[in-house]
Amino acid sequence: MLQDEDLHQNCTVREKSTTRVSTADESENGQVVYEDEALSPLPAGTASLDKREIISMKGGAKQDEQGAREEQEAIDPESAREAPTTPQYSILNISQKRYIVFLAAFAGFFSPLSANIYFPALNTLATDLKVSNTLINLTLTSYMIFQGFAPTILGDFSDMAGRRPAIILCFAIYIGANIGLALQNNYTALLVLRCLQSTGSSGTVALGAGIVADIATSGERGKYMGFVQLGPMAGPAIAPILGGILSQFLGWRAIFWFLTILAAIYLILAGVSFPETGRNVVGDGSIPPQGWNMSLLNYVDIRKANENLALRRTPSQQAVRVAQSELAAKRKLRWPNPLKTIHIILEKDVGVVLLFCGLLFTGMYTVMATVPSLFAKIYGFNDLQIGLAFIPFGVSCTIASVGSGYLMDSNYKRVAKQAGIKIDIKRGDDMRDFPIELARIEIITATIYPGIAAILGYGWALDREAHVAVPIILLFFIGLLLVGSFSVMSVLLTDLYPVSPATATAANNLVRCFMGAAGTAVIIQMVDGMGRGWCFTFVAGVLFATSPLLWVEVKWGPGWREARRVRIEEHKREKEMSKREEL
Repeated sequence: MLQDEDLHQNCTVREKSTTRVSTADESENGQVVYEDEALSPLPAGTASLDKREIISMKGGAKQDEQGAREEQEAIDPESAREAPTTPQYSILNISQKRYIVFLAAFAGFFSPLSANIYFPALNTLATDLKVSNTLINLTLTSYMIFQGFAPTILGDFSDMAGRRPAIILCFAIYIGANIGLALQNNYTALLVLRCLQSTGSSGTVALGAGIVADIATSGERGKYMGFVQLGPMAGPAIAPILGGILSQFLGWRAIFWFLTILAAIYLILAGVSFPETGRNVVGDGSIPPQGWNMSLLNYVDIRKANENLALRRTPSQQAVRVAQSELAAKRKLRWPNPLKTIHIILEKDVGVVLLFCGLLFTGMYTVMATVPSLFAKIYGFNDLQIGLAFIPFGVSCTIASVGSGYLMDSNYKRVAKQAGIKIDIKRGDDMRDFPIELARIEIITATIYPGIAAILGYGWALDREAHVAVPIILLFFIGLLLVGSFSVMSVLLTDLYPVSPATATAANNLVRCFMGAAGTAVIIQMVDGMGRGWCFTFVAGVLFATSPLLWVEVKWGPGWREARRVRIEEHKREKEMSKREEL
């Protein structure tokens, strides 16, 4: 009897879910809430399907939900068994997230690729253009200045207009700059076009962090950020080898033609299949993109759906259009404001993290900038051999990037358990009482000081002209220990500013690149004036002396973060009240 009664109830519920007209109400955050889940909007191309088609696709959505549930159980079995009532953070399944992360990592690969592929050709360029090594190093400095400045505009633009338009704009600039670099014949053109090349490529790093924040909660963000940073970190591993081979056998111009071809391939791939992820454009992914935010696949899917159901208007289709209009109304296109980045830098908790990130990056980059000249002088390396010397450093950077991502997620789970906080990777966690600073910084306490010691050893190995294996091994450990630490700090910045992640990452780029540019501008003079050993002793000493900033962030950072949250909420309330008074 009980089985018959349950079967009757299930049939009744199924009949109601397929015949009931759905209604849509707008929630406080501009999202559309559907009374009937079966008729809620699906990804682009499915918004205008009829009820039977939508219900038939529901099975696929359940499979996606099951995949997310399995991943949730792997992270926190107890919280996964609880039935949360808050809306899901993203409708994308694991496979879709992985593909998007792959494209974001590929895009982020171009900035360090362009910087590091250039290193083995520095000596050849100085000879061909008849300039000194100091002047050639200025092309590194100018590259890094624009690498810091450009994301302040492109990051704000992507937070405002969406990720796809920003990516397309970046690669259009980048391809044009590489063509010019391949054709130029004088130092001035090299300097100017390297700035333009940096402008196009550097914005992709900030966009990668924004894309991960669009699709992943804090509980799973470390893993995805690890893979997104795999692109930028793979640059030091692959770029010098490619640069050495191209420069040695085809000439330095071949470097820039190679970058042009590779960028064109990516631009085609992104134009066809890269989906819009900006939450101010597609929400949790359920609202179809419009206009230039559509990929070619989005456009084809929507056209097919509209042709099959010409002029048919359903309640769910109307609700999607309302949601699109609401989000579009909030997106007021304006000239990107780089001052937003300055505002982020002035926040106490963010400023502490940015300062140490900048110093850490400067220490690593001064090491890399001296490899071509010192290895050529001490060991007689040619362009190809210099490129090969970067392999251990690049490999360790790759290992550190991926490994730190998994360590971040693991430590996030451990800290959450100690604090009695349940993790929900599908809907996100309330970060107000979560010690995110501790969860991130704990990881690097065991790596930062051995990494500083490796820089110290690298300098004295070169000073004593030890066997070439010694500085190369030390380069490996510098990459493994310090790049991993830098990756963790970069993810922490995204956690501290989840509302504008691309702008926060742009602030990181601005600080680290300006500080790195200053370091590369003077490092050759420092080596000549202080000696190799004492020069890198000074670099290691600065990093050691400023390392207590990490503990400052752990102790006072949560209070500063909460004060900012309260201040922002009060500002929003005042703004809403002023609007109501005007009406």
